[in-house]
Amino acid sequence: MAGAFGSLAGPQIIHAQQSGAELHVMPVRGNVFMIVGGGSNVTVSAGVDGMFLVDAGSSAMANKLLDKIAEIGAMVSGAAPPTTCVGPSCYPAGSLGSFVPFGWTSPSYNAVVASPKAGKPIRWIVQTSPDSDHTGGTPILAAAGTTYNGGEAGRLLGQRTPAEIIAHENVLKRLTMSKAPELAWPTETYYIPSHKMSQHINGEGIQLFNTPAAITDADTIVQFRFSDVISAGDLFTPGRYPAINLAQGGTVAGLLAGLNKVIELAFPEYRHQGGTMIVGGHGRLGDTADVAIYRNMVEVVRDRIRDMKKRGLSLQQVREAKPTLDFDGIYGSPDAFIAAVYQTLQ
Repeated sequence: MAGAFGSLAGPQIIHAQQSGAELHVMPVRGNVFMIVGGGSNVTVSAGVDGMFLVDAGSSAMANKLLDKIAEIGAMVSGAAPPTTCVGPSCYPAGSLGSFVPFGWTSPSYNAVVASPKAGKPIRWIVQTSPDSDHTGGTPILAAAGTTYNGGEAGRLLGQRTPAEIIAHENVLKRLTMSKAPELAWPTETYYIPSHKMSQHINGEGIQLFNTPAAITDADTIVQFRFSDVISAGDLFTPGRYPAINLAQGGTVAGLLAGLNKVIELAFPEYRHQGGTMIVGGHGRLGDTADVAIYRNMVEVVRDRIRDMKKRGLSLQQVREAKPTLDFDGIYGSPDAFIAAVYQTLQ
């Protein structure tokens, strides 16, 4: 890791047992990438300001995630274009090969500007959920990164401050209650409906939105405004039913409100395909139409179960009525989802 993060990947990094699973990198748009297979999906914005991560995957996959993040960093830190001079005294570009070695610049200067740039460290990690498949890798990834705060007044590892960890304040509450390692705790929290990053990061504004009482009471949507990418966390998990966590304040009403928020922020392309790209907490990449289809499934199931509950059916009777039968071939086992919908309906 030294080539990607310099001296940051030193002996202070915690090492976890690695899984045999493979990780895959998918370019999403611009300098935003999606890493699949690390527990949860991990969104990476890579650029001149450093690496901005949404979620950190599981602890078992953290070291493999570091390797993939380093690969992404190498892609965006390639050789700079060669410098050519302008004016009648210059040789025409390409006349002496791919580099023009003379003119107002010298051959040695051209060699400098054409050299690969140093890799950028992980500087920010947003946690969209308190679940361990989203936060378990945080201690390792944060320790591999750094925060430039001017006075090194934050959480220190030796003489260095690890990457900044940002989340809704309920994530901090949940992680401290579960006795998660301190290095996994957020170092900056927000409690209002949305939170804007205080600077442009890698050329764009990034905004966080809380969706109260959805999958949990701590969910965050992350919008990359220039790239037109949304990282939706576990609100959107195509290929499986929503894992509403009742113990952590999740409700079906909040889930629907969160999905509608994603659709509100997104822009479809012609006839609803393409447009804003949406990274779910698990599963494949989606767009506005995919989220709308997922939202419609949740709404249809909610309406069916609500009708059954109004008619006095017990949870077991609702399960036996199979209100999700026409969706099970897509989303798998519905038992936990049916129970969560039934128990959070008024």
